[in-house]
Amino acid sequence: MPRDTALPRAACKPSAQRRPLLHRLLDLQALWRQRRRLAELDDAALRDMGISRADALHEASRKPWDAPAHWRG
Repeated sequence: MPRDTALPRAACKPSAQRRPLLHRLLDLQALWRQRRRLAELDDAALRDMGISRADALHEASRKPWDAPAHWRG
């Protein structure tokens, strides 16, 4: 029996806030790890990416929960 109140499938996608806690914690850990690795890159690798050492260190100093909205979605 079809439901008249059914939402489109895309509208049913859980938001970042509704994801299980374990998944959110794993995402935070992954972001923390990526930022640490960015800070460890040598100057040549940073130059290849167009990032200065100061930019890399600034990004690495950010807290894991300080992530861009497009990354969390």
